[in-house]
Amino acid sequence: MSVSSLPPSPPVVSADISRRFVRITRERHGFVEFYFAIGWPELSLELVLPRAAFDDFCRRNAVTFLDHTPKSHTTDEEET
Repeated sequence: MSVSSLPPSPPVVSADISRRFVRITRERHGFVEFYFAIGWPELSLELVLPRAAFDDFCRRNAVTFLDHTPKSHTTDEEET
């Protein structure tokens, strides 16, 4: 395959990888379920941490909180 027959490269999308984002999805049994993203808020991974560790994680990463989109909000008493 010659260089002239290669498909065009996709455009380069820049992101500020110093920006960190968190979107909380659920809190239950003392744990926080959330999405964490670096640079692009739409490209994230799901994490679960105890509340104290979550608070520390957010502080250390200086996160920007995105809209809360709960899966379901239940208290510890409602789920067993």
